[in-house]
Amino acid sequence: MITIYHNTRCKKSRESLAILEQSGKPFEIVKYLEDTLSAKALKEIISLLKIQPVDLVRKNEAIWKENYKGKTLTDDEIINAMVEHPKLIQRPIVIHGNQAVIGRPPELILNLI
Repeated sequence: MITIYHNTRCKKSRESLAILEQSGKPFEIVKYLEDTLSAKALKEIISLLKIQPVDLVRKNEAIWKENYKGKTLTDDEIINAMVEHPKLIQRPIVIHGNQAVIGRPPELILNLI
């Protein structure tokens, strides 16, 4: 099953969702701003993406700039910041089996489907 972690207000996320819809393959949508992710779920996603937690952070968000930028944070502290402020999570994230990508650009998800 394909899963997309989706933000309806994000253009790239909407474009990625359209790609999934056009593929005809079954998928599920997780609106992560409404159904917030646990630290455990975020760690699993980060592992599938094969990135460091800080690489999943939207560093231009005001929340990041005001509260975290320039500080030395552990991976767990970064993950907890994303749990507390899901707006900080890069989007969209698409997972298929044991592979995942951040859909920036949206065409990257074609490699998964």
